[in-house]
Amino acid sequence: MLAATRAPRTATVRVYRPGEDGVLGVAVQIVNDDMPMLVDSVTAALRRLGATVTDIIHPILEVARDDTGRLRAVEPQHPTGGRPRLPGVTFTAESWMHVQLADDVATSVLDAAERILPRLLSDLRRVADDATSMDEALLGLADELAGKDDDAEALRGAELLRWLSEDHFTVLGYAQFRDGRAGDGLGILGPESGVCVSIPDRAEQDPLLRVAHGAADMPISGAPHHSVIGLLDLEAGAAGVHGEHVFVGVFSVAGQHENILDIPLVGDRVRQVIGWAGLELNSFSGQAMLEVLQSFPRVELFASDSRQLFETISAVMTLNLRRQVRAFLRIDPVGDTLYWLVFLPRDRYNAEVRLRMQELLRVELGATHIGYSARVTESDLAVVYFTVQRAAGHPLEVSAPDRARIQDELFAATRTWSDRLVAEIAAAASATARPAVSYAAAFAADYEQDHEPEQAFADLLRLEALSGGELDVTLDRLAGAPSGEWRFSLYVNGSGVSLSRMLPLLHSLGVEAIDERAYRVGLPAHRSAWIYEFRIRLPVTGTELNEVVRQRFCEAIEAMWFGRADVDPLNELVLRAGLSARQITVLRAYAKYLRQAGFVYSTAKIIRVLLAHPVVARCYIELFESHFDPDAATQAQVAALTAELCEQIDRVLSLDVDRILRAILGLIGATLRTNYFTVDAAGYPREFLSLKFDAPAIAELPQPRPRFEIYVYSPRMEGVHLRFGVIARGGLRWSDRTEDFRTEILGLVKAQAVKNAVIVPAGAKGGFVVKQPPEPTGAVDADRQAHLNEGVACYQMFISGLLDLTDNLDHRTGQVVPPARVVRRDGDDTYLVVAADKGTATFSDTANEVARRYGFWLGDAFASGGSLGYDHKAMGITARGAWKSVEQHFAELGTDTRTTDFTVVGIGDMSGDVFGNGMLLSEHIRLIAAFDHRHIFLDPDPDATRSTRERQRLFALPRSSWRDYNPAVISTGGGVYDRSAKAVPVSAQVCAVLGLEPGITSMSPPEMISAILTAPADLLWNGGIGTYVKASTETHADIGDKTNDNVRVDAACLRVKVIGEGGNLGLSMLGRVEFSLAGGRVNTDALDNSAGVDCSDHEVNLKILLDNAMSNGELAPAERDQLLIAMTDEVGALVLAKNVAQNRRLGLVRAAAVTGRDLHRRMVVDLEQHGMDRQLEGLPSESELDRRAVLGHGFTSPELANLMAHVKLTLKADLLAGDLPDDPDFGIALPVYFPAAVRTRFATAIPRHRLRREIIATVVVNDVIDNAGISYPFRLAEQLGCTGADAVRAYTAAVTILGLRPLWAELRGHPMPMAARDLMEFEIGGTLERFARWLLLNCVRPQEIMPCAARYQSGLSRLAGAADRWQTEYLRSDVDARAEPSLRAGSPQDLAERVFGLVHLVPLLDVLDLADDCGRDAEEVAALYYSLCHQLRIDRILTVVDVLDHGDRWGTLARLAVRDDLHDSMRLLTLDVLTSSEPGCGADAAISDWVVRNSGRVSRVESAFAEILAAPEPGLETLSVATRQIRALLLKRGR
Repeated sequence: MLAATRAPRTATVRVYRPGEDGVLGVAVQIVNDDMPMLVDSVTAALRRLGATVTDIIHPILEVARDDTGRLRAVEPQHPTGGRPRLPGVTFTAESWMHVQLADDVATSVLDAAERILPRLLSDLRRVADDATSMDEALLGLADELAGKDDDAEALRGAELLRWLSEDHFTVLGYAQFRDGRAGDGLGILGPESGVCVSIPDRAEQDPLLRVAHGAADMPISGAPHHSVIGLLDLEAGAAGVHGEHVFVGVFSVAGQHENILDIPLVGDRVRQVIGWAGLELNSFSGQAMLEVLQSFPRVELFASDSRQLFETISAVMTLNLRRQVRAFLRIDPVGDTLYWLVFLPRDRYNAEVRLRMQELLRVELGATHIGYSARVTESDLAVVYFTVQRAAGHPLEVSAPDRARIQDELFAATRTWSDRLVAEIAAAASATARPAVSYAAAFAADYEQDHEPEQAFADLLRLEALSGGELDVTLDRLAGAPSGEWRFSLYVNGSGVSLSRMLPLLHSLGVEAIDERAYRVGLPAHRSAWIYEFRIRLPVTGTELNEVVRQRFCEAIEAMWFGRADVDPLNELVLRAGLSARQITVLRAYAKYLRQAGFVYSTAKIIRVLLAHPVVARCYIELFESHFDPDAATQAQVAALTAELCEQIDRVLSLDVDRILRAILGLIGATLRTNYFTVDAAGYPREFLSLKFDAPAIAELPQPRPRFEIYVYSPRMEGVHLRFGVIARGGLRWSDRTEDFRTEILGLVKAQAVKNAVIVPAGAKGGFVVKQPPEPTGAVDADRQAHLNEGVACYQMFISGLLDLTDNLDHRTGQVVPPARVVRRDGDDTYLVVAADKGTATFSDTANEVARRYGFWLGDAFASGGSLGYDHKAMGITARGAWKSVEQHFAELGTDTRTTDFTVVGIGDMSGDVFGNGMLLSEHIRLIAAFDHRHIFLDPDPDATRSTRERQRLFALPRSSWRDYNPAVISTGGGVYDRSAKAVPVSAQVCAVLGLEPGITSMSPPEMISAILTAPADLLWNGGIGTYVKASTETHADIGDKTNDNVRVDAACLRVKVIGEGGNLGLSMLGRVEFSLAGGRVNTDALDNSAGVDCSDHEVNLKILLDNAMSNGELAPAERDQLLIAMTDEVGALVLAKNVAQNRRLGLVRAAAVTGRDLHRRMVVDLEQHGMDRQLEGLPSESELDRRAVLGHGFTSPELANLMAHVKLTLKADLLAGDLPDDPDFGIALPVYFPAAVRTRFATAIPRHRLRREIIATVVVNDVIDNAGISYPFRLAEQLGCTGADAVRAYTAAVTILGLRPLWAELRGHPMPMAARDLMEFEIGGTLERFARWLLLNCVRPQEIMPCAARYQSGLSRLAGAADRWQTEYLRSDVDARAEPSLRAGSPQDLAERVFGLVHLVPLLDVLDLADDCGRDAEEVAALYYSLCHQLRIDRILTVVDVLDHGDRWGTLARLAVRDDLHDSMRLLTLDVLTSSEPGCGADAAISDWVVRNSGRVSRVESAFAEILAAPEPGLETLSVATRQIRALLLKRGR
């Protein structure tokens, strides 16, 4: 409590600032001894500082305090003035003041109040303390003068001093001056006074007693000016010293209204003047003159001598007859004040006239302040007294011509409003096209009352300049209004507007609309217009608005009015930080983007922080512009501003605020490009803002973070485009999730990134939201079209925003062409392609048209699927690709969907691309139930043939729905029901087929949909939109699809055998895993429906190739279009081949999931080190894998699908980072990507394809992983430390050497059971890896592998053809043993023998090298090699090694090391035999001779091997002994 302690004779003051006290608000509290002028002085001081006093409470209380000033008791003041009585307690009167201030007071004002008020109160106390002494001094001087009986002037002075002392004058200070120096004064002239008082010098002609104006405002009393009473010090004068007694004070109210005849000196002067006029005082004319003189300001009566007063009154008395205006000027000899006394006819005077005169004087005299007082009585004259303070630098003197001119202008100010308006218009005849008089009645009385004609003329010009629908706005200072109050004007030509539309705009700028007025203006030719004026109060900044800020204020209003800027509180930065609406849009975009990124703080919180830190906000914009202004970007400025911002943020105390401010700073730093400075042909900036981000550098973004991200922002739409590589593509979605559309797009792009593992570009995805959809009218068709039109417009804006930041390519030169006026903080970035998605299926032509306007190099390859592209629905490509997954699953279950009926439940309808096409891919589909967003379809016992035909009919019917399904085809108990129905009837047949509890007769639509999802069918086919299956460990909130919360089911409740994901996100990743662990068959949406994106990628790359041919004149546009159509089927076949290959490989990986669990586990760890996020990709944790190990489970199919995709993505990145795509040996991968017609006709153009490297890498990676297995590159890296490129080179060479491609074709084309095929695929894969290992171990450099491949292939082919001549019986029996499981499973004998015999060809690579090294025949060397291997029984030891349990990683590496040692030993032993024998001697003879010479050692080896082979399960330790025995032979071999 402020009053709790107060030292005696001191004041306690406290200033409450905004937010400091939630109850008090902004206020000043004072506790002080009660004294005169306290309230007036305090309030006047606060107003002079610029504060607005809204309320004041100032009780006088009787207070008792102890010696330390501590409060003891408080009592209200007694009405009679008596003091309360308490034993031993003394009460004194105290004033407790509470002054409430307006909330908008500036901090600087409060700071000043804290400094000034204590000093003011101290001066007041000094005045109160010295009041008696000063009054005594005044009376003492009066007595002294009265004693001079012989001096009339002295006697008159005595009378005046006594009159002043009679409550007509309040003395504030007294001092006796000697030679200009004050002695020990009293009051504010005392030695310790804080008041600066300027005392006018005494002139020689001054009377004994003079009354003069002070030269400055008086802080004490609240009066605008003080007066100085100066009495010549006669005693000092007698001593030869210039001296004067000076009293400083203010006239009281009584003194100001006293009858002038009763005022000493003044009364005599008035009588003298009336006499000089020849009038009797009591005559009519004398009284009339007296009445006029009575209206004179008292200060003028004191300040003017009789002659001046006579001249003034004489001139005034003639005015009424002439109806003129007279103005009289008196100049303050000290200070900067002019006093204008203006007389005018009373009927011409009103507030409007006075304001006009006041404004005229302000302009003419350069006034900083004009005060006035007016007196209007029954007299015919009115008098206005203006006190004009001039700015520093203006001369005080006003010349006679200027005085005359000003007087004429003052007279002009009294003319009628309409007269002045017409005169204004006439004076500028060329300003309007119509006669001035035609505007005389344009304004109504209410406008005339509030405005000057000059303003009306300006307003007319503004209105006439507007055309229909336009508006104009201005912001002007309100003359005489309190600080912070302004006038905002809105001009509308035509019909009026709703004021409720304007008020939110003003509020968003932080201003308070105090009042508003609407004026209708009648323009000539019966035209109407409106002017709306608002008196507004600025926010609590105390800042005066310069021209730039005012202009920005008006621009912000217009931007919001026309929808170019959002209406939200961030617009307050126009006034708080001086930012423009476009600059604020930058900050708003960053704030909105942070929220979309999942930032923990709301947009509203971010806005509040920015408003609280306007300096930081302005620095953000300066930093942004320093980065990206193409005319002024400077890195030095960037560094300085970044350092300054960091310092400012470091000073922030709140952690939340710190995080928000640093997040925005980080976003600016992570911004790579913007179209903020881009302009159109007319020079206008974009109506949308695009920002390209270095997404990995943004800490606030959730994982996974794309490589690049473009955010497009406008009041109409927002959109985001996420790219996971320089070359990336994906669809653009029209989202309806305005609050979290980035979350939706991120979820989609995760699948897209994985899906794009099979195509050239990396994953990308975009989406936008429409923020201002048209208001519905009730006309369904019209509303639908209006909604579509707005969506298309926003889509075009989104596309433009992306292209604004994308580099172009010059078709002629191939040079990169950066976008105009875009500063690039990254490298060249020319590849931007988009595709259709939800809501944008028909927008591809629109996107391509936008790209055409930009001259974008990709042409109509920019957006695939347009009218000149591949129609995915017509091709059925997405569904056909997903159906390959379904066929693979059923084949693994032993069901052929082409020959066997199977039941299906589905999500979608026949008009849809994926669902409709999918449900036509087998004539054996028995669709028992399906649903879409409109209907539920039930057919409990369908006839496969009839229902297939009906589905075909619906698919061909435009915009069909389940309601169009022929009821006659539906089986008993089925039907089609609206999802909006209250209930769905459940027949016994439906109950049975859906596996419901018997007796159920009715279900709600959501319950029925859940029942369909959990039905015991063979297949669940998802061709719809939404997530319908989650894991039992997940909540609906985890899924983020509120629309389907009421129908979604847990994967554990599913009873189907297979799920085909033609649509995206039908199941959560954890839901897939849960279903798979329960025995269900499912992959991922990314793998199943990849054919659509793959087809689009083929289209894009074909168009790039063919457009280049068109640019070179090799192909006509029409011919290109025909060629694309002709290649449709082949493109589809190329795409589907990848779906088949991926599913085949995934099936093989699934089959080995348990045995490969540890290997897959290590692969996940390795991928994590390459940046993959295990949790985000839905891959099992280490603890989950431990749990599965106990249960005997491995990775599930969905997990393996993701794992395979990331293996491909990682390997592709490795290849692109190196030189393999530029290796001519791999150039053959480029043509195979394209259809045959293109390969033939454009064979020379294909190698020049702009994406040749990416296409080669993609083709090679798909080939390697789909054929060699997902673990192939990892295993070789783990075993040998080789790179991915090394593994690819070894794979390619091994495939060539072994001639595997025709073998694979034969194997995969044979109609054998899948189990048999899988065994042979595994065998080929193992042999392929052995060949690759041999090549990597035996070639000095990986780059040498490919050149050697042809040599090895030729030699191997020759030797393999003669295998019967050198293969031992043991090898042949080993082949038979290895092939036995496959043969039992149903593989053909010949093919099995060839496949399982491949492994024994590995040593032939050593044989070929030995033959070359020794110059011997290869067949001779082969016969010797295999015979020696058999005789030493090393072939049997190798067989034992092969069947060892692979164990963990180290066990595998140890097994491989033993095998490598045995092969190395065999090579060296063969070399030893060869070098010790003659060519042509025969293998048996050469070996026999060698054995004789090494008989002892050979005997020991044979003995050891016999013991090893006799052991039931030889281990690695035993086999290591065998390798040592062989090495012993090598070290001590005989010659």
